[in-house]
Amino acid sequence: MNGVILRWPVPIGTTTNAQYYKKVLQDKLRPAIRKKRPGLLESGILFHHDNAPVHTAGAVTDVLAGYKWELLEHPCIYLTLPLCDFHLFPKMKEHLRGQRFETEEDIIQATKVAIKNLDKCSYVTAFKDWLQRIEKCANNGGCYVE
Repeated sequence: MNGVILRWPVPIGTTTNAQYYKKVLQDKLRPAIRKKRPGLLESGILFHHDNAPVHTAGAVTDVLAGYKWELLEHPCIYLTLPLCDFHLFPKMKEHLRGQRFETEEDIIQATKVAIKNLDKCSYVTAFKDWLQRIEKCANNGGCYVE
């Protein structure tokens, strides 16, 4: 867990359907993994993404199956437990709070800097905390309490 592998802003007006997501996986994520984590593709990947319809579409699951990536199962109450909500978004909000942006490119650059400034060790902590929340949810019959 050495930080963000790919930060890909979806262009304004783009429909994020299964075909688009499949293309991002093939043309952006896989090459980014190969570049930033040499050897990881060969050693095996435990992959996590939302269980949104775009991510669970046949075209996408076929690609992931072809890559032989192991998918992390979602608990039934997962929609209330997204990892980004507990780590990435709050940290980015701290960095971006109070700023005004003139252009889309300004926003992209600011988020790039915010992500780059995240402490790499905090990813391990965030992942462990997230797994504990999922376990707590599972142990409470699908109910999540803080």
